[in-house]
Amino acid sequence: MPVPFDDACPPRSPREDLCPPRACQVCLVRHGTTALNVQRRYRGRRDVPLDGQGWRDAATAARELAGVGLVAVYASPLDRARDTARAIAETAGLDRVIDLPGLVNLDYGEWEGRTAEEAARSHPEAFERYNTYSEDAACPGGERLADAADRIVEALRTLGRRHPGQAVAAVSHAVMVRLAIAAITDSPRSQWRRQLPTGSVSVFAVDGDRLSLLRTPAMV
Repeated sequence: MPVPFDDACPPRSPREDLCPPRACQVCLVRHGTTALNVQRRYRGRRDVPLDGQGWRDAATAARELAGVGLVAVYASPLDRARDTARAIAETAGLDRVIDLPGLVNLDYGEWEGRTAEEAARSHPEAFERYNTYSEDAACPGGERLADAADRIVEALRTLGRRHPGQAVAAVSHAVMVRLAIAAITDSPRSQWRRQLPTGSVSVFAVDGDRLSLLRTPAMV
């Protein structure tokens, strides 16, 4: 469902221009909007499609990345991420999207399909640990935040090993992008749930095992 581009491309960050020559520039994208995003429900591993706004979000991300020189586009193996990635790949002149399981969404366990308010009522202590990203934070019957953070960081390192000195896009999910940012910056863990618009791009440099954050939507 292609959508015409109508948004201005944001400027490059000065930090992006300083990406080390040997590093892989990973443009980590939050997928476009779905009906469950609108309802503010945890999507988790549920395979929900992009809605009309979601396709526009995908088009905006594709426009933003059109001039980056992407050599590959990767995605979480869920349709909302794959479809966002396909829009990016098509605009970049690439003929395929590659699944990368490490990009898949957090397993929300018993909270999948629930709102934050419903999750807080059903498991108040677990929700407080989740909300503040305490060391033992976990979704009841689902995944530990620390394990998900390790998973997304390893996915970024995998991309760095595959594409040194090149630029790639990787489409994932809001919680996973937030965990990646929290893992490699010194921002307080309790503030990890930063605003990330659907279709937004955060840019990382991956140089061997070293990761650095070049840009988030708030830095544009």
